[in-house]
Amino acid sequence: MTTESSPSLTHPTPAEPVQPEPVRPGLARPVVLLDLDGTLSESAPGITASVAAAYRTLGLPVPTPAELLSFVGPPLQDSLRAHGVPEDLVGAAITAYRAHYDAGALRETRAYPGVLDALRTLRAAGCALLVATSKPQVRADPVCAYLGIDALVDGVFGAPPDDVPSSKALVIASALASVPGHGPAVMVGDRMHDVVGAHAHALPCLGVTWGYAEPGELADADALVDDPADLARAVLDLLAATRR
Repeated sequence: MTTESSPSLTHPTPAEPVQPEPVRPGLARPVVLLDLDGTLSESAPGITASVAAAYRTLGLPVPTPAELLSFVGPPLQDSLRAHGVPEDLVGAAITAYRAHYDAGALRETRAYPGVLDALRTLRAAGCALLVATSKPQVRADPVCAYLGIDALVDGVFGAPPDDVPSSKALVIASALASVPGHGPAVMVGDRMHDVVGAHAHALPCLGVTWGYAEPGELADADALVDDPADLARAVLDLLAATRR
């Protein structure tokens, strides 16, 4: 199967490594909510190929490469509607997408270099780490297992089945409910719906610029980080600011 190649990424190591400050006894555990596609994983090749396959199956014009890239992150049904799929064909398009994705495109992904180290640093600092993704739960779980993310986080929370309405805000709510009595929380994501979902819960959002956001899409994020090597420091800084 042929997929478009993603631009190469460079991730220089910070001059000073992050020295995590463990959570002091008696303090509620801080929570870091983590988007998956475009934040932890470079997943565009498998997703865009599956979207293109769905359009071809339905006999619809395949979106441009730039339009296909915009499918990475938001709920699939929303993107299909936004890119010309008639309402009566959305269900069939989703079925065709899932068939192609589950047949092997699911594994056309990798963790961004430096991301797993950042998760280890945040765990060492005492943070609860929760994946909060718009990818359906039944696919978020195997992707996180395939990339080794599941061993570094406290939970993986995805969207419900396609026929159940959902949003990033609802996924975040489910994730937060798994850590009762938690301390300050931040959302980390690469798309506007991550920012909107976080702000719906009065949480700050750290936008990552190595993902799939269009120019200006992260304008409402509370802070930005440009390299996975700086992710842990940026998260800890935002958590510290949230405590004040």
